[in-house]
Amino acid sequence: MTEKLVGTLAEFGARDLPVAGGKGANLGELVRHGFPVPEGFVVTTAAYTTTLRDSGLDGRLQALLQDPDGQDPDGRNPDAGALRELVSAATVPPEVRSSIAAAYAALGAGPVAVRSSATAEDLPGAAFAGQQDTFLNVIGEREVLDAVVRCWASLWTDRAVAYRQRQGIDPRTVAIAVVVQEMVEPRAAGVMFTANPVTGERGEIVVDAGAGLGEAVVSGLVTPGHYVLDSRGHTLSFTPGGNEVIVRAVAGGGTEEVVPAGPSRADSQPADSQLTDPQLTDPQLTDAELAELARLARRAEELFGRPQDMEWAVADGRIQVLQSRPMTGLPPQPPALSRFQRMVGPFFVEMFQQRPYPLDVSGWMQRGIFAMLGRMAGSVGVVFPSLHQILPEEDGVVLQLVPPVPRPTLRTLAAPVSVARRVRRFKPAEWTRDRRFPDFLAEVERLRGKDPSRLSWTGVLGLARDTFTAMEKITDLRVSYLPGSFVPQAKLRLMLLLLGKSRLAPALVAGAETRTSKANRALEDLAALVRSDAVLSTAFAGFHNGGSRDGGAVALLERVEHDPAFGPFRAGFHAFLAEFGHRETVSVVLSSAPTWSDAPDVVLGLVKALTGERPPAEDQTGAALAELKRHPALRAGAVRRLVLAAVDEAKTGMAFREDSHFYATMVLPLLRRAQLELGRRLSDAGVLDAPGDVYHLRLEELEAVTEVPDGGALPAWVRERYRPLVLARAAKRRELEGIPLLDPAVLFVDGRKAQGALPGALLRGTGASRGQAAGAVRVIHGPEDFGSLRSGEILVCPYTNPSWTPLFQRAAAVVVDAGGLGSHAAIVAREYGIPAVMGTAKGTKVLHDGQRVLVDGSRGEVRAAAGAPSAAGTAS
Repeated sequence: MTEKLVGTLAEFGARDLPVAGGKGANLGELVRHGFPVPEGFVVTTAAYTTTLRDSGLDGRLQALLQDPDGQDPDGRNPDAGALRELVSAATVPPEVRSSIAAAYAALGAGPVAVRSSATAEDLPGAAFAGQQDTFLNVIGEREVLDAVVRCWASLWTDRAVAYRQRQGIDPRTVAIAVVVQEMVEPRAAGVMFTANPVTGERGEIVVDAGAGLGEAVVSGLVTPGHYVLDSRGHTLSFTPGGNEVIVRAVAGGGTEEVVPAGPSRADSQPADSQLTDPQLTDPQLTDAELAELARLARRAEELFGRPQDMEWAVADGRIQVLQSRPMTGLPPQPPALSRFQRMVGPFFVEMFQQRPYPLDVSGWMQRGIFAMLGRMAGSVGVVFPSLHQILPEEDGVVLQLVPPVPRPTLRTLAAPVSVARRVRRFKPAEWTRDRRFPDFLAEVERLRGKDPSRLSWTGVLGLARDTFTAMEKITDLRVSYLPGSFVPQAKLRLMLLLLGKSRLAPALVAGAETRTSKANRALEDLAALVRSDAVLSTAFAGFHNGGSRDGGAVALLERVEHDPAFGPFRAGFHAFLAEFGHRETVSVVLSSAPTWSDAPDVVLGLVKALTGERPPAEDQTGAALAELKRHPALRAGAVRRLVLAAVDEAKTGMAFREDSHFYATMVLPLLRRAQLELGRRLSDAGVLDAPGDVYHLRLEELEAVTEVPDGGALPAWVRERYRPLVLARAAKRRELEGIPLLDPAVLFVDGRKAQGALPGALLRGTGASRGQAAGAVRVIHGPEDFGSLRSGEILVCPYTNPSWTPLFQRAAAVVVDAGGLGSHAAIVAREYGIPAVMGTAKGTKVLHDGQRVLVDGSRGEVRAAAGAPSAAGTAS
């Protein structure tokens, strides 16, 4: 098939993506399996490449893609306008022209739809919704050929180029086919999702329907009728559409937009552009049609093996499938949590604020942190769930977080004996005198002395494994000493319960002296240096944490390192990083996240936060202890000694838990050095674009690379196998951006039930992309206003089309007057991970520039947000 210029849809299938493009391959697969698809043919990628070659444009095209003068100032985006003009001017070879003409004649030479079908579209994680062009109701051989060329040229629109760049797709590897199908004149048309795109519920099918051609629905011109169905097609809910406009075919070719007649529209449209026939203006679907749509949805999902985003039309009493592609930005199926999982869930949500990378899961988590949890649970006869159960994956990327439910075994019955033995033998106050602790510190020092850049590939892998072995020593200590830290806490809480002072427990143990409290004091000391020095105070006043984007952090770090005025601060700063710099910045479960030493601007931000004036801190621990001592029962000396000893033991146990965590993280910088060294070598070999991309690989995949001579090159199979894998996983992560690992709502309510609207909403519409974002409104009425949108603002607009896509990279959220779940705006918002509310009807009239709002894409609401953060800081 690789040299075929044109072929019928039935000649192509899922394996023919390089020839037929995403749309053509998927439609061919549907035809082969008996789906009702309008007849048509595919102008293959061979026709496109033949045209470029025979017209002598392929070399010029490649030169433009590689020439820095043909790129934007950032050096990454090819000059899309020049590329587009180049393709538009191509002379189509006679064999390509005749092949298209013959296929069009065989189709009946009537009205057709001409749709782009690029090799990078309709893929998992990259829908390319509306990024290339479609032409409807094309009539005539010359017009069809012209539409094909314009589809080819649309491969190089600004929006398509920007979209591919975000997806990490090399423009030199992309080609384009074109699908030509018989034109369908529908009574109703629209889109259908085989899973709920907002909630992730796989048991629901969502249908958006509008009158006339489905272009009105997919382009967001109309607020469609919105159906939520169960898997059998029974309606769970229905919201009527706005029916604002109808797109229909024109007799001589092309389409027109007409407005249904009605009181609210009579003044705005001439009489001859209004429709009054209810047969043409009523998009509501019958029960039989909904049942048939549901049946087709189930079949398509089964055929392609994943939830589908489908376009359909009802014409002459028959449903036709116009497109099917994998859903992008689909949240995972909401988990049904037990009461226990809801109780422990917040603890795990706090740990997993970021989605772990494959190397996080297979390395530090599996062989370090969760290996520790598993051994501690096993010491009392409890089996801890596997990481696959806690962090299920899709396409090699963590999909969601499922709070674990440890499972007791028969050995649990003997746990009290084991715990009592360890409580007697291992006292938390003495844990640093245990020989295993200095052995751990000595091993850390040994590993610090190794330079990963001087080791062989297997040597670097060995260094990574050695960090896990060192971690086992801390695990041994925790297994031994944790019972001695928990039992005193339980004993103290029981005493306080009997004394009627249970509420004092947290404050009493909070005063434990730990490595963390020492780090806090060290930060306070650095802040005091800043407050006491005018030069330092001025420098820190102009620094904003995270200000590296504008050079703020870089400039301040440069002064810290080299400015003589920073001498005393520099010494204290270096001492702080030497002692505490191994601490994690995000979560202890992530080796991919930088440590304090890796991100010293984070520490500078903490120092700045402590330089401001603060009210005197209340000594809650001292106040709680004083209140406890005043209790009448403590007048008895024996009781007083017993209770106060329990307080001290509980505080010591708390200190052990915190300090053993502190020391365990000492291996994190060592592990990161090894991992990033492997990444550097893979980057040098062209496997990765940057060393940090190594986190997209699993540890066992890195360990599979064994035949690397010292100082030699990596074998060729590594690039061939791992580069596509890394790019696919990176695309999947982008698809999941903005989707929380565990929606906090399911910890408190049944996540499968729809959330009720909150009072005080300024606007309500269809929640099309989940999450929340707060910011200032920016109303954009059309392309002429594009330049006024600032990063982090809420984009409010009457409609969108694919040319608006670049704005989504800057907006914190999107609010649209028209449109539904299947519009381009909704699809791209879900892929970019920003909240979106469609079909508000009057957002551009109700909201105004600078107004602060909170956009809730899960509920489909816009609310006032006085005093909220100015950007998407509340995104969930």
